[in-house]
Amino acid sequence: MTNGPVDLAIKRAPRQKRAVETYERILDVATKLLVEIGVERISTNLIAAEAGITVPTLYRYFPNKYAVLMALGDRLMTEQNVLIAEWLERARAVDSAEALMDDIHFLISRTIELTRATPGALAISLSLRAVPALQDVRLSSHRAMSDAITDEFHRHLPGVPRTEIWERVRISVELSYAAIEMALEEPRVGDARIAEETAIQMKAYWRQQLAQWPEAQKD
Repeated sequence: MTNGPVDLAIKRAPRQKRAVETYERILDVATKLLVEIGVERISTNLIAAEAGITVPTLYRYFPNKYAVLMALGDRLMTEQNVLIAEWLERARAVDSAEALMDDIHFLISRTIELTRATPGALAISLSLRAVPALQDVRLSSHRAMSDAITDEFHRHLPGVPRTEIWERVRISVELSYAAIEMALEEPRVGDARIAEETAIQMKAYWRQQLAQWPEAQKD
């Protein structure tokens, strides 16, 4: 497994229908292989053979297997991030800092549901942690979501330093994703229980945190 710099850029974004179909087939096959044989054994040769295309055809889109895995991670996280945007929009309708955490069960339960319905989601998530070249993909996505959530909190707490809010949000984001991965890994605890208990703990923490910030700093 590589530890040095790796080219992760997609060579050519598909536009025509046939190219899009080939691109998506590559990702679907890569997902299947990732689940079946793991990140160490997967290769561009295996992906191409399983997809029924030549290796040069695969290389039109991806320079190596890590770029394929990155695209899988991007696809999964983009779907998850849509739910975060929806959750933020729901909170804005109530227009209070407390509304974010009051509605956290919606976000966690929906994200578990979406992730479980995504083929190979656990294998994809674990590969983003396991492969050094891909770790920044996951971190960048989680940081971007932390930025968006912090912006919403800071809108209601203009007197609180943004960095102080961001640090707490960033920890909460990581804990939430850990709970989502647990739902996929631990069959002895149901999805509903994980969502409920995670939401209870998140609410308790943020109620305490919001109470600690001076009222004069809140809108």
